[in-house]
Amino acid sequence: MQHAFLTNSPAEMPNWIDVLASAVGHRGRPLHQKHVKAEGQAWQNEGVMSPRMRQRIRLIAGVWLGWTIAGLFYIIQDTVPRLYRGGAVPWKYVFVGWMTGVYVCAALTPALLWLGNRWPIERRVTYAALHLCLSVVFSILASTIEVPILLLLGVFPALPPPPSIAAGVRIMLSFGLQGGVIRYWAVIALHAVYRSQKNAKTREREAFTLKVQASELAQQLATAQLSSLKMQLQPHFLFNTLGAIMVLIQQQKTAQAEGIVEKLGDLLRLTLDDVEAQEVPLWRELEFLRLYLSIEQVRFEDRLRVRIAPTTLSEVLVPHMVLQPIVENAVRHGLGQSEEAVTIEVVANSSNGSLNLIVSDDGPGLLSPRPGRPGIGLTNTRNRLARLYGDSAHLVIGQAEGRGVRVTITLPIRTVPPEGSRCD
Repeated sequence: MQHAFLTNSPAEMPNWIDVLASAVGHRGRPLHQKHVKAEGQAWQNEGVMSPRMRQRIRLIAGVWLGWTIAGLFYIIQDTVPRLYRGGAVPWKYVFVGWMTGVYVCAALTPALLWLGNRWPIERRVTYAALHLCLSVVFSILASTIEVPILLLLGVFPALPPPPSIAAGVRIMLSFGLQGGVIRYWAVIALHAVYRSQKNAKTREREAFTLKVQASELAQQLATAQLSSLKMQLQPHFLFNTLGAIMVLIQQQKTAQAEGIVEKLGDLLRLTLDDVEAQEVPLWRELEFLRLYLSIEQVRFEDRLRVRIAPTTLSEVLVPHMVLQPIVENAVRHGLGQSEEAVTIEVVANSSNGSLNLIVSDDGPGLLSPRPGRPGIGLTNTRNRLARLYGDSAHLVIGQAEGRGVRVTITLPIRTVPPEGSRCD
């Protein structure tokens, strides 16, 4: 094992990479050998290194560079006092001896990283105690590997050289056991810090992903509510309109029947044009409302009067069809509970940086609360406002001055659609 690490031969490199990458990037689970072989084959076939392979090579280079820097630090620490005292420096013993020791540690680092992932010291106190025992084992193992190399290179730091490897290990441990323990804990601690930072970044990414998913779900819900509102509008509105057209034809009022058919076509065209839009300019919403009310006026004739006040806020964005259920309620309940003519007025103004959409009528007003839950149209409108604007939007229903009902919708003023408000 030691020889393979030191030679770094191409035949042995995939196993070395597998051990290191599994320790650092896969929480202790070794990569399947076929994945490494497949990536190596793809690299050879395409002549381009894969991102995962580049990451692993950077990890390997980082480990060996880190231990090289540590070795140079040991060398400086050993030579500076000698030079300061004016003594001779045995460069061969100092340089080769220290670098051999740190490179043995570098070769064993993948095993330490695996142990750190297998028993994370930050999770349990018992894991810290286990690593204390393992650090002693590591120091003995590192010395056992280091001694024959030093003897082979002729740089063993003791004279005369020991008669056997076992004797050399005993000599090394007599003054170097704590050094191996310190190196073990340095690797485990740095790996724990790295793992903690990586987990924190992972949690941040997951939180961001969940936030994006929640935003997308809210957008989908708002779109579903808008579709529900349109589905609710079209069937009964179309039936009522077709019934009015049949009455006009039976009364031989052909011109009026043709006019209502044309307006109905324009209304449906507007609905289809903005089928995916969450927000539209106010002028387009009022145009839709005029067509809708003009058709209702044909049905109710002189009993329904409409006034849409001019406004300078035509480019302000509003939720599509936000006024239709409000006006529909005014027509249904205002005319349904009164034999007299009813006037519906729509006003748009601004105050305190907000847009106010006001729909009022002079019908019977809020005579008594109806039993049961509020209508689907108003419920959907409130939910849509909450989804799109949060606490910045409000819908208030109250008694109008004199008589009738007044509904006020307050929205934040904005003229540029936010990203994702339209699906083109």
